[in-house]
Amino acid sequence: MISFARSDQSLLSRWWWTVDRWLILALLTLVSIGLLLTFAASPAVAERLGLSSFHFAQRQFVFLVASVGVMFLLSLVHKKTVRRLAALMFPLFLGLLYATIFFGPEIKGATRWMQFGSFTLQPSEFLKPAFVVITGWMLSEQLKTPTFPGRKIVLGVFAVVLFGLFLQPDFGQMALISIVFAAQLVAGGLPLLWVVALGGAGIGSLVLGYFQVPHIQGRIDAFLNPESADTYQIDAALNAFRSGGLFGLGPGEGTVKKILPDAHTDFIFAVAGEEFGILACLGILLLFTVIVVRGLAHLLEQEDQFVVLAAGGLIILFGLQALINIGVNLAVIPAKGMTLPFISYGGSSALALAITMGMVLALTRRNRHLKTKTIKRGGF
Repeated sequence: MISFARSDQSLLSRWWWTVDRWLILALLTLVSIGLLLTFAASPAVAERLGLSSFHFAQRQFVFLVASVGVMFLLSLVHKKTVRRLAALMFPLFLGLLYATIFFGPEIKGATRWMQFGSFTLQPSEFLKPAFVVITGWMLSEQLKTPTFPGRKIVLGVFAVVLFGLFLQPDFGQMALISIVFAAQLVAGGLPLLWVVALGGAGIGSLVLGYFQVPHIQGRIDAFLNPESADTYQIDAALNAFRSGGLFGLGPGEGTVKKILPDAHTDFIFAVAGEEFGILACLGILLLFTVIVVRGLAHLLEQEDQFVVLAAGGLIILFGLQALINIGVNLAVIPAKGMTLPFISYGGSSALALAITMGMVLALTRRNRHLKTKTIKRGGF
């Protein structure tokens, strides 16, 4: 077991005594589950595409190992470095986001990816954590200096990001970023009148989208009236949960992965339900809950508003993405292609989530023994 003396002032020692090791353990457990489920779900998909059985599993192993390395490296840095990294990432991936509209391949009616050799990059995945940190930064600066136009800056940035996602189109990411952005504004002291106005604007946008965008209308209609649309994937996912029961059919015994094209990505939770059972799915859900609750708990006594707004937004982003994916698998929300963090197959998703949670680990680092020492000494 790794151990460092508290008197050791090396970088790794300071990291060891300040980082949330239980949160790291929960994240590594999630990564391990993701690798297991990818090995379970992807061979059937690979064979249908004429690839070697473990094509996706081997690639995901490389992605996840790289992601763990990235998460560890980012957890070592200071909060100022987190801000600088976000400031570098944001213009880079915003530019790539708009580049996909003109140069990206069209896949399933959308241009959301850039092809770099054998690697397909989805810029919006990396743009999300950068946007959340930038938003937290600007809002915290306005809290410190009321004359600083932090809210105006982030509203402008938000509009540019949202317009790019609309052009792709990627309505799921638009909804995800909008909810996280609204949460950060509320936490940043947005007046109640503005909160109501933004909520009304969000509802109005959804209504307008329903009547103006056939894609949104189709998804909502299929959710409200399944008989009126093709709900094959959702029906197959629900049947997988029914078939798996409490304890599942056993590893490799499921059939849903053989009939769903997205079994290793959007519907990997259904594969888990069929092969490992509802209890295993509840365990995964509990793991996500522990990560989100433990991450947010660090912010309760935090005095730095930047850390509260940025880390809080990143944690909500992580948890909400998981909730959307699971909700789609269970047919409790309209269908939307969104990965299950660290579990679904995908290099862009895994690396972007590693950056997200690496930033959270860095921002929530604190000396857990400081309070005890302070009490013994009678305060500062």
